[in-house]
Amino acid sequence: MITEIKSPRLFLRKMNFLDKAQLFEIWSDPEVTKYMNIDRFTSMKQVEEMIQLFDTLSQNNEAIRYSIIEADSEEIIGTCGFNAIDYDNVKAEIGYDLRRKYWGKGYAAEAITSLIHYAFNDLNINRVEAKIEPENRNSIKLIERLGFIYEGTLREAEKSKGQFINLKLYSKLASDK
Repeated sequence: MITEIKSPRLFLRKMNFLDKAQLFEIWSDPEVTKYMNIDRFTSMKQVEEMIQLFDTLSQNNEAIRYSIIEADSEEIIGTCGFNAIDYDNVKAEIGYDLRRKYWGKGYAAEAITSLIHYAFNDLNINRVEAKIEPENRNSIKLIERLGFIYEGTLREAEKSKGQFINLKLYSKLASDK
């Protein structure tokens, strides 16, 4: 898998330990982690463990997470990537988060569009999935604007923050381009 992806305003680079201070700022914000399957981080050790987890998954070609860097400021403004890659079934699940001050400015759409392009054109993935909590209306609007199709609700599909949650399943196929 490639470790860098560029778009007009962003640079996606595989997460690494040099990113940990800025990632802690993002993942310690309760508004950012509200709909993530993690509690807000309270220690740098949690960030290090997350980076290590994604590094191990990346080495095994099972997942990859990128730091989203705004090209002008060189600030890490969020993360995105493939939470899971299933080469047998030629599909991947995406995930993303963004520093709160960058919400509503098109950065998430730009980052996800770059990921989708990479998935379809370089990894030869046929299906990209997004699983979103029903209450996360902004993420749902974003995914729908990017041409993802709602397939249904997965009832009590994951345990998050101590309780089972429903997830709305969205997908985009290579043929949807």
